[in-house]
Amino acid sequence: MSGVRMARAAAVAVIPGELVLVVCLAAGVRLPGWALAAAEVLVLAVFALELWVLRSLYAAARADGAGPRAAWRAAVHAVVPVQVRRLLRHELRAAAALGRWVLRKKYGVQAGDHAAAYTGPQTAMMYGMVFVSVVETVCLALLIPWPAVHRVVLVLDVYGILIVLALHAACVTRPHVVRPDGSLLIRYGALFDLAVPADAVASVRVDRRYPEGRLVKVSEDGVLDLIVGSQTSVTVELTRPLSFTRPLGARGEARTVRFHADDPRALVTALRQPA
Repeated sequence: MSGVRMARAAAVAVIPGELVLVVCLAAGVRLPGWALAAAEVLVLAVFALELWVLRSLYAAARADGAGPRAAWRAAVHAVVPVQVRRLLRHELRAAAALGRWVLRKKYGVQAGDHAAAYTGPQTAMMYGMVFVSVVETVCLALLIPWPAVHRVVLVLDVYGILIVLALHAACVTRPHVVRPDGSLLIRYGALFDLAVPADAVASVRVDRRYPEGRLVKVSEDGVLDLIVGSQTSVTVELTRPLSFTRPLGARGEARTVRFHADDPRALVTALRQPA
């Protein structure tokens, strides 16, 4: 396990520096040759360490009888922290959502499903953030006199704008879904998914609340709040506890789920009257 700890520590130490280097190069900043050489040697050394640890873990898993895919998955899970894996997956899904948004396509919505949007309370805020970011980019371009710094800030600002748009696009293209069999899929963009089987729904009602806190909040008695724009509008009581995964990988269990839908009555009607 010491090799795994070394690999994780090396990745944590090197990845932020590599990101800074990539941003500088993308912005056109000229770095000294020795700095580039040293950075690449360090990255290659860490890459070699990661490969060595992964190979060792893969071989150990194969020796225990695991298949190739299962052994590779176990090795990656042992070396790469769950938070890093989930953040990368969120960003990839959000980037794909930008394309679906442009094409006006929904993800995971089939014929006969009832798709329930939930972006209403946050749309104005999202576009406001994009507008402020664009204004900030223009102002900094006029105020910063150093070309190198200006390029770095420009790359970061554009990346930030794309992230905000991708987050909103993921929410638009990944609505809540009520299946014809009465099952429910509760989502928030690429960050949260909770599948509720039909036999797990005890009751559902329109119930508008204005809780405070983070996107996902769980009380001690098992009430899960999935908050959008500081509000929820639908409450689902469950017949049994359901487990869920938080955006960064932590696990939880809910007996009641409260979430937002722009048209809560339509969602409640669809859930009460399955085809």
